[in-house]
Amino acid sequence: MNKRYLVALDQGTTSSRAVVFTREGHLVAASSMEFPQYYPKPGWVEHDPADILSTQIEALRAAVRKAEINPREIAAIGITNQRETTLVWDRKTGVCVHRAIVWQCRRTAPIVDELKEKGYGDMIRKKTGLIPDAYFSGTKIKWLLDNLPIRERAEKGELCFGTVDSFLAWHLVGGHPHVTDATNASRTMLFNLHTQEWDDELLQMLDIPRAMLPKVVDSAEVIGVLREDIIGEGIPVAALAGDQHAALFGQACFEEGMVKNTYGTGCFMLMNAGDKFRLSESGLLTTMAWRLNGKPTYAFEGSVFMAGAIIQWLRDEMKLIEHASESEAVAASVSDTGGVYLVPAFTGLGAPYWNMYTRGTLVGMTRGTGRAHIVRAALEAIAYQSRDLYEAMVKDCGVECTGLRVDGGASANKLLMQFQSDMIGVPVLRPAVLETTALGVALLAGLAVGMYYDLDATSRGWRVADSFEPQMEKEQQQKLLRGWERAVKGALYWANEE
Repeated sequence: MNKRYLVALDQGTTSSRAVVFTREGHLVAASSMEFPQYYPKPGWVEHDPADILSTQIEALRAAVRKAEINPREIAAIGITNQRETTLVWDRKTGVCVHRAIVWQCRRTAPIVDELKEKGYGDMIRKKTGLIPDAYFSGTKIKWLLDNLPIRERAEKGELCFGTVDSFLAWHLVGGHPHVTDATNASRTMLFNLHTQEWDDELLQMLDIPRAMLPKVVDSAEVIGVLREDIIGEGIPVAALAGDQHAALFGQACFEEGMVKNTYGTGCFMLMNAGDKFRLSESGLLTTMAWRLNGKPTYAFEGSVFMAGAIIQWLRDEMKLIEHASESEAVAASVSDTGGVYLVPAFTGLGAPYWNMYTRGTLVGMTRGTGRAHIVRAALEAIAYQSRDLYEAMVKDCGVECTGLRVDGGASANKLLMQFQSDMIGVPVLRPAVLETTALGVALLAGLAVGMYYDLDATSRGWRVADSFEPQMEKEQQQKLLRGWERAVKGALYWANEE
């Protein structure tokens, strides 16, 4: 039977998705299932591993049913995932010793402070490209080892650590391979980007046994075959990639200096930084873009912790909107925010500020401030934070970018995309296929099984559907940006006083 399709498993922070594509990159069908979030203490975020696994399997089955295809027509499956989220499970049973500690979770901030006080910050950055932060997996592993009676078992190799890609691969692929790819490994604070291996000095620093770590594979590599009981066919699982790296690939950012921004739960901007390792001078991270045939491509990255999650907050906690989709119409009902700024630092601020203790602030309100002003301020906050990242990247690369390629759920919001273009002063390019995270890992899987012969062949389906050109007067733009900078300073001041 002709192998005409590729499938992406896109395991995100709030939902598990599965997407079926043709070999040309056209979306055939998709299915998504949300799962609960757990907040045991302020600043703590957890997921139930059983929810992650069950929703991903059900999403896969539903997507294949919707596509009305025979599973035998699927050439390969790729897995892309929320990054940094940390799981530890029994190597024999697959049962986790604790809920997954989510990337947003700040419980390990004191561990990070201790690392900085001991002078490890510079060494961590030079080896991993990362700035020490509770965001990354390494300190989460240490927290589990220090707070649960599992260290002896970990040292004996009875326990497996993995990010979500690794956890899914172990459970979905026959033979239970314990693997991760180079992109996910690069988010742990344990992976040396120069040697492309787990680093003994970093492991010793956090007292983490090497025996619990997965094997690091290429981003496009067959790691095994899907268990036949899942959809009735053993299909090659041929790609693993963190969601932002998959989106960079799906946006066809194959040349150095090309930039994409993904508007998901968080907001993540990545720039292809070529095949030479270099550190950012602007507070950005250096990370893997992908690794193919053993050869690394690097990226600069800036992360906004709260993007689409702000819209969820407006809906679920503040009750200002009933559905995420109505945020655009509500925001558009007023011409501006009336001087209101929301700094959504609910879990700290990422690049270029890197302050773990900053918390959300809402400033500039008057008696006339209404629901629509706050909703609009929330949307504009996403664009302001992304603008901060963009400016840092332009400074680092030394070249003015000609356009920003965008994807993710909130990129469908025309008001947000226009405001984003106005704030960065270059066109915002939205592709025909917005599911670029899923598309990227599907294309990587296709590359691994020989469906495509080179990178150019994977990018033939990429095309611009909408372009948003800057329209705002420079004076107005600068006035708004000055207000944003004042609002951020206020949030940082509040954190310091605490």
